Amino acid sequence: MSVLTYSSLCLSLFLATSFFIHPSNATTTTTIQPSDLVNKVCNQTSNYTFCVESLYANPKTPNANRQELAYIIYVSAYLNATSTQEHIAKLLNKNANTSQRPLLLRCARDYTKAVSKLAVAYGDLDSETYNSLAIYSRTASAAADDCQAAFKGTHSPLTTRNEDLKGLCEICVFVSKLFVTS
Repeated sequence: MSVLTYSSLCLSLFLATSFFIHPSNATTTTTIQPSDLVNKVCNQTSNYTFCVESLYANPKTPNANRQELAYIIYVSAYLNATSTQEHIAKLLNKNANTSQRPLLLRCARDYTKAVSKLAVAYGDLDSETYNSLAIYSRTASAAADDCQAAFKGTHSPLTTRNEDLKGLCEICVFVSKLFVTS
């Protein structure tokens, strides 16, 4: 099965299993009473508020078990990465002959890698193969770092998107640790 077909299949499954709202549209943490599971995960992240808002952007989160929480965050990260991929394509069309073109092309490659790794992680969730989830999450996060690094010394039109993907991937890493047996 080709990567494109596999990614399309995964996206269809993502959309069929989860409803996604961007964290900035979510209710603030002052009105959310995070579950014990969400607290366990988000207390380990570098941005507790972003974590809670990202997870609670999905209405299934309050009653989610660890498996459902994993699907919620991996879907969110995947949709964020694919949305950024589409945004990069639009920027490339709009800025076809600018000095940012090579930087955007690098970001396009980075986000192709991020989307691919998150799709594989989702497949591993389906097959209950949890050993590599954190590795895939870190690879997707590193892709966002690489994209941001491409713009070093210049303004990046992707800074917020890169930071969001890194934050979502960090949550993915800590959710994946819920499946690791000691």
